[in-house]
Formats: sequence, C-alpha cells, structure tokens
Amino acid sequence: MIATNFSNVRNNFEEVCDRVVYDSDIAVITRKNDENVVLMSQVQYDNIMENFHIRESKANYEWLKESIKQAEDGRLVKFDVED
Repeated sequence: MIATNFSNVRNNFEEVCDRVVYDSDIAVITRKNDENVVLMSQVQYDNIMENFHIRESKANYEWLKESIKQAEDGRLVKFDVED
C-alpha cells in the first residue's frame, strides 16, 4: 500500500496510477484533518462491489459457500457447451 500526501500524488500522478493499476497496489492519499482519499484500480473496485453485492443477500452468500464446498470436495458437474 502506498501512503503519500496530496502534493506527492499531484507531482507523480502517472507513476502512482501505474503502481495502482499494474502492481495491484492501493494508494492512500493523506490530506489535512484526516480527510484521506483511497485510489484503487477499477478492477479492484469492481471486485469489492461484486463481493458487497453477493454478501448483501444471506441466501446468495450461503449458496456461494455451499458451491465452493462442493467444488473443494470434488462434487462437480461438467457440461458441454455448444457453439
């Protein structure tokens, strides 16, 4: 994780963005009065939002956990996909 101040981000914006995107890093941009900002890639953001969506329904989350357990136990069903 990068923790740096606003001035440093402004002066090195492209480098900070590259680290966030290419290194899957997160930048905490510190500001006065603890009004900090977090910079992350859209891929990371989308993943977080997907996880929030799955977890907001207890039934969906329980279904997902059961599916993972079945896969770990080797109880998989294979389907042939037609073009």
